[in-house]
Amino acid sequence: MADPFTPEINTSGTANPRQADTHYQAGLQAERDGDRWTAIEQLHKAYSLDPDNLSICFRLAYCLDLVGEEQQALNLYEQCCDTELPHINALMNLAVLYEDQGDYPGAEKCLRQVVETNPNHLRARLFLKDVQACRHMYYDDDPGRPNDQQHTLMETPVTDFELSVRARNCLRKMNIRTLGDLLRTTEAELLGYKNFGETSLHEIKAMLNARGMRLGQALDAQAEAVREEIYEQLRSAGGDEQVLTDPVDELDLSMRARKALSLLNIQTIGDLVSYTEAELLGIKNFGMTSLDEVKEKLTERGLSLRKLEE
Repeated sequence: MADPFTPEINTSGTANPRQADTHYQAGLQAERDGDRWTAIEQLHKAYSLDPDNLSICFRLAYCLDLVGEEQQALNLYEQCCDTELPHINALMNLAVLYEDQGDYPGAEKCLRQVVETNPNHLRARLFLKDVQACRHMYYDDDPGRPNDQQHTLMETPVTDFELSVRARNCLRKMNIRTLGDLLRTTEAELLGYKNFGETSLHEIKAMLNARGMRLGQALDAQAEAVREEIYEQLRSAGGDEQVLTDPVDELDLSMRARKALSLLNIQTIGDLVSYTEAELLGIKNFGMTSLDEVKEKLTERGLSLRKLEE
């Protein structure tokens, strides 16, 4: 059976742009209607008929990115960026995926292209600083530098730690190979994986706590950059920055939504708006009903969740 997330390329040698556009428009309409899976299906068909159309390629990558099919999205974003003048949003989203995989040189290359094209792109500049900091922390190849010991620690295989067979197998299937990979992973991501339960989570957290570490620790710098961007945008729009420091409890969310957000340690409204829809939907027991509830409450305050670049 074919992989449902892998586009079937037209091998006849003859593109069919008109028919591809029909499916492309159907995909866009499905997106507007909130039917993400139909949108992906239609965009797959459009891509198979006209694989060189960068608009189709980008839209399919974007939709796959939203549902967590990161590798397929990455491949398509790379195709979008393999041009003389790649689209800025394709470069931004590709940088995010590279950074998620620990490919800091790849992420930095994408972000430099964005900044060179648009020096005033705030998010790209902040993200570039974050990537450069992470690259220096974890990928410094000069053994004479002071952070070499830290680099070695981050590259320690998770199999070197005392974990149960179940926990090790789950981490292996999630492609979490090193301590650095684990520190770039959140509780929500672990609990969202099939067969990964609370027992394995507590086991891993205890192992990290014993070493003065915690899940998601390596993501703090990026989160801080995103929050600074949100503050800057709010200031530019003349909004009240104070609202971002208000407790998330003030949104008066349902118990289900509050419990799900607590898995990501989301304490303030500023914390909440630094997440994308896809990241929230990755939380265990957080579905479309909870997402719509969160979006409605934020809209009432003139705010919104962080968006992937479109």
